[in-house]
Amino acid sequence: MDEKVLEKHHELVDPPRTLFDRADELGVPIPTSCGRVGQCHECVVEVFKGADSLGDRTDAERFLSGEFRLACQATLRGTKEKVDFAPLWRRPQILGSTATSAPLDLDPAVSTDGESVFRDSVQIGRFRGALLGLAVDLGTTTVAMELVDLGVGEVVAAHTFENPQRFGGSDVMHRISYDAAPAAQGELQKAAVAAINRGLRVMCEGLGCRPADVYEIVVAGNTTMRDLLFGLDVQPIGQRPYKSLTEIDMREGKASTTALMFGARDIGIRANREAQLIGLPVIASHVGGDTMAGLVAIGMVGSDPSGMDLSETVMFIDMGTNTEVVLRHRGVVYPASCPAGPAFEGGEVSFGMRAQEGAIESIRLNADGEAEEFQTIGRGPPSGLCGSGLIDLLAELRRLGLMSEMGVFRNEPKLSALTVVPEWGLSLSRQDVSLLAQAKAANYAGQLIVLQTAGIGPASVDKLYLAGAFANYVNVENAVSIGLLVSVPEGRIRKVGNAALGGARKALLSRRVCAVLDDFAKEVQHIELETTADFFEVFVEGCQFKPMIDQSPEVLSPHEIIDPRIEAQV
Repeated sequence: MDEKVLEKHHELVDPPRTLFDRADELGVPIPTSCGRVGQCHECVVEVFKGADSLGDRTDAERFLSGEFRLACQATLRGTKEKVDFAPLWRRPQILGSTATSAPLDLDPAVSTDGESVFRDSVQIGRFRGALLGLAVDLGTTTVAMELVDLGVGEVVAAHTFENPQRFGGSDVMHRISYDAAPAAQGELQKAAVAAINRGLRVMCEGLGCRPADVYEIVVAGNTTMRDLLFGLDVQPIGQRPYKSLTEIDMREGKASTTALMFGARDIGIRANREAQLIGLPVIASHVGGDTMAGLVAIGMVGSDPSGMDLSETVMFIDMGTNTEVVLRHRGVVYPASCPAGPAFEGGEVSFGMRAQEGAIESIRLNADGEAEEFQTIGRGPPSGLCGSGLIDLLAELRRLGLMSEMGVFRNEPKLSALTVVPEWGLSLSRQDVSLLAQAKAANYAGQLIVLQTAGIGPASVDKLYLAGAFANYVNVENAVSIGLLVSVPEGRIRKVGNAALGGARKALLSRRVCAVLDDFAKEVQHIELETTADFFEVFVEGCQFKPMIDQSPEVLSPHEIIDPRIEAQV
């Protein structure tokens, strides 16, 4: 069933009708599993307009604030005000997985002899016609899932949706802070579990099978998203030294791995009673299991030597709310996490929005700075600009000389906003440019510092893998021109889609892949950007809208090369 979003203004009628009642009238599905009594907390909606026309928050809504309400609890006052609202369960343009490396030898932990189901040669149940596994990419902004036939290794169903945890904040640091509040503890875990259960149910209904046919679940997520799902305290991740409890335990010798393995039912996921829920190990700090899965997908780890030329210098960038950068040069792996924030995903930018229907995904301007042509997702009228459209817009303003490297509108330096799509009232403000510059600078600093740590420049990168939906749809030439992406020749760049989901699937299908991940994590040299010498100077430079200069040792003198503090690895 298509997920609908309430886009029109609706006049209120007599109380005590709720937003859920109004959604029913409009045929808009909102998830619930408690009979609309405020217990499951699945029916969270975002109120865009008219919040003052709703009744006071109930006790069941104490975990919510701002524009978020429970649809079953938010009552409509008897006024003629209009209210815009939408469920958090939405289906934007979200990328599925893409196979990128050498073929995988099928060796799942769960198998069948036709009568019984075994895990590592131990019988765990009877075979009832289907032997399935579930791969999950639990992202900060989006969730992507695949049902996999463990017998043949094929994907039999897929499902993607926005992460409904958005009521806890748009980035990991806000969610960590949210989870610390007594009234909110456990709510983000509850939201993630409910979302996975709903997605699993949707896929199983489409296939004609049951969630009980799922015997193994592998989750790839950044450190915070993973630990929230498993119910761990995430406060240590939000404060120095920014480490998961699992990483702390491993460093102190209390554990041999940062991976997590629980019974799926113990977490609340309605799979087979014997199903295991596996959270892939973190690499270090905020560089989590989603990055590990991405490296599995491209063959940097967990692959036969034939999967990747080990003599090549390879860079992996997973762009999103948190951008992860991993470089392998001369056998050494350098990972870093860049807190880019949600600016390129619609966060706080005036006409920014996620990649969903109505978003301008590409745009070209005329000499006056107005849209000459543009393309929206769904090919309908524009509602705003998603990340790829914003990058095109910035690059076009620079190409035409309408904006300086410093982000100042050249023709009218004091202009507060530049109208770019006049017929639809879409504009770009100076504040928008500032927010985008900071998000871009975080990406710039992470990429440049990783390169400089290895003592090389962009020209030395033989292959650059771009992962994630944002990176998949971005115009590479434009991204390079404004310094969002490292200046690697475009012929060396490969877009690999949702590599985290692809890697989670490979881990689901291969015990050998899972076995080598911990050793790999212990060998890398994690770069903590915030403690790097000259980080601030690099960040400020990255705020400028210009290409990254090749600052390799052949160009720089030795004292100009940044020498960051590299953490010792256990």
